[in-house]
Amino acid sequence: MPAITSAVGAVTIVTLNHYLALSGVVFAIGMVAVLIRRNVIVMLMGIELMLNAVNLAMVAFAHYRQDVSGNILAFFVMTVAAAEAGVGLGLAVNIFKRFKEVNIKSFEHLKG
Repeated sequence: MPAITSAVGAVTIVTLNHYLALSGVVFAIGMVAVLIRRNVIVMLMGIELMLNAVNLAMVAFAHYRQDVSGNILAFFVMTVAAAEAGVGLGLAVNIFKRFKEVNIKSFEHLKG
């Protein structure tokens, strides 16, 4: 288990609960960013935060179970997140070129 030594010399053990609490906080921040904001760039960043929170939880579970499958799945989630970011940013750039703003309401005016 990872241990953190403080300035006074006390050792704090970082448990699975610490990782899961951090993952939950990061996921909640990402969800608030997606639900509250109307800017496409901020929404994409919120989605990335949520995916990274899930990755943190998977890697933490994999570490504490001594299993590699969580790390492998996290690698594939990172790959999908990178592809999602590329496609999303490409759409946002094209929307900005056409409507001079990157508001989510601009996507309703697309034909196709």
